[in-house]
Amino acid sequence: MLSNKKILLLEDDVVDIMTNQRALKQVNISNELVVQENGEQGLNYLNNCDDLPGIILLDINMPKMNGIEFLGHLKKNEAWSQIPVVVLTTSKDQNDKLETFKLGISGYMIKPVRYDDFKKMLTAIKDYWNLSEHPY
Repeated sequence: MLSNKKILLLEDDVVDIMTNQRALKQVNISNELVVQENGEQGLNYLNNCDDLPGIILLDINMPKMNGIEFLGHLKKNEAWSQIPVVVLTTSKDQNDKLETFKLGISGYMIKPVRYDDFKKMLTAIKDYWNLSEHPY
């Protein structure tokens, strides 16, 4: 992860939020985690933050504004459009996959049921972003 950048997690499920928090610590990702419970809150956060996050971890199924709607707004904003977005979802719906990739996500991952598999998934994301070059 970009060591000095925050991670923005858009997730409405309390258990999934706690799972992310716990797993991030256990796989040695020390970036500050900012949690917003839906797309509206996520956009509000981005509008008011001083330092944009280094990555967004995005659930699709959220109230008020879902992940796909959030992505539509995110990618229209020039300042935000380069933030990498990884979808972490339970949705195996092909239309969700197609829509999110059309909107420029960096990855689409199904949330594993087993906690150890979830940690492995976060480790893979961490390893990939540590090796990746970033535009900022």
